[in-house]
Amino acid sequence: MLEPLRQGLPPIDPAAVSSSATCALPARYEAVRGARKFTSRTLTRWDLDERFDDVALVVSELVTNALRHALPADAPRDQEPPVRLHLMRWTSRLVCAVRDPSEDGPVAGEAEDSAECGRGLFLVDSFSDGWGWHPLAGPLTGKVVWALFRLPPT
Repeated sequence: MLEPLRQGLPPIDPAAVSSSATCALPARYEAVRGARKFTSRTLTRWDLDERFDDVALVVSELVTNALRHALPADAPRDQEPPVRLHLMRWTSRLVCAVRDPSEDGPVAGEAEDSAECGRGLFLVDSFSDGWGWHPLAGPLTGKVVWALFRLPPT
């Protein structure tokens, strides 16, 4: 079984940050399509079109997990979007991070299970170069689940 890293992002020199973009997502499954479009536009702007397939798959899984498992059943659907997608680019790395209101850590299902449910984090692990999560601190509640992609030298 996969074990996510329960810690912050891997050590990355903050001085090397070149770009970031954020998208608020409503508590509806249609938000996954919006997250993919946002990812496509952002990667195109950053000249990373060749990474779209892997990154979009991971973004889709992380957003779907947040919508499916991290929102309370009685959460109002018309308030501030509860899920946010953050894309951050460093010189040699790209990080996708999804913030949600739940403080419960992600749980990976069994990859051998024939059911579709529970395999999302296996896909995240397979298509990214690393992933993990950490609880939010300060006035914010919830957590961030992130996935890292190494970029080729330019």
